Amino acid sequence: MLELHNVNAGYGPSLVLHDVTVQVNKGEIVCLLGANAAGKTTTMKTIFGLVKPRSGSVTLEGERIDTVGTDGVIKRRLALVPEARRVFTRMSVRENLEMGAYMIDDRAAITQEMERVYTLFPRLKERDKQVAGTLSGGEQQMLAMGRALMAQPRLICMDEPSMGLSPILVQTVFDTIQRIREQGVTVFLVEQNAFMALNIADRGYVLQQGHIVLSDTAKNLLTNDLVRRAYLGG
Repeated sequence: MLELHNVNAGYGPSLVLHDVTVQVNKGEIVCLLGANAAGKTTTMKTIFGLVKPRSGSVTLEGERIDTVGTDGVIKRRLALVPEARRVFTRMSVRENLEMGAYMIDDRAAITQEMERVYTLFPRLKERDKQVAGTLSGGEQQMLAMGRALMAQPRLICMDEPSMGLSPILVQTVFDTIQRIREQGVTVFLVEQNAFMALNIADRGYVLQQGHIVLSDTAKNLLTNDLVRRAYLGG
């Protein structure tokens, strides 16, 4: 469904990604693991057209999307849950969710998506009129995920969804990611919490200093010596 093929990308004279190849098949949860500054967020930015590949390609179901700009990527029903949530802090929960549906013209469809999000996140329904900046960190993460779902995505990319959350909320976030996949949405997950990510993913990639150094099933990566030493404390 989504493929980065031999992507080289970076900022100014600095190259961050080196011949990165990643594939995400329809219906999968695929995780990209790596330490800080490994190039994970740059990978996300490259998918969404915020960083242009210097070489290589990004395709969605065989169509090049690295040439269509960020708006073109969004129109093809890719959605992003950004690092650090990035909710609109002065807007209400409902207004944040409506912003996620800004490319949908059908009001009935927007209402239907809103109900779907509120069913997935009952806490957000309780805080429908509350200003987003007053929500807890966990609630803001729910809102960021709900806002992305409002775009009716066929593929959703999540950048460090567990960052800064308590262990209980981390479990809730990963349970929700599984439920999102069960609703027919493919998930590409960038995450430092390797144990949690690999426990829900089908496959995974390990990124080190901009290079893919491992790719395998999630089950095999959980028992891989390099992964255990670097990310699982084993």
